[in-house]
Amino acid sequence: QVPLVESGGGLVQAGGSLRLSCAASGIIFSIYHMGWYRQTPGKQRELVGTITSGSSTNYADSVKGRFTISRDNAKNTVYLQMNSLKSEDTAVYYCHAQHSYDRVHYWGQGTQVTVSS
Repeated sequence: QVPLVESGGGLVQAGGSLRLSCAASGIIFSIYHMGWYRQTPGKQRELVGTITSGSSTNYADSVKGRFTISRDNAKNTVYLQMNSLKSEDTAVYYCHAQHSYDRVHYWGQGTQVTVSS
């Protein structure tokens, strides 16, 4: 059973907003660094941003100032708030969990985000 489940994807117009959620189960969520990645057909998966177990964040230049990652350890959930969406943000978005002091990591199944221009 995949311990990460994304939700919140969909179709949105350019300039709009979406919030993705990634719910974790079966892991000690608070000790995992969490990340969001995205992938379009024919391209490699790319990093969108990360949030450490201590809630420090880091973002790809392409989304800085538009996207925000947050986490709620009480709900075992990480969020990706996406504002001012552009057509080039269209991709499948994946959640990733990296154990903070081990090599264990997990991927979610992905959720499609489509931004229409």
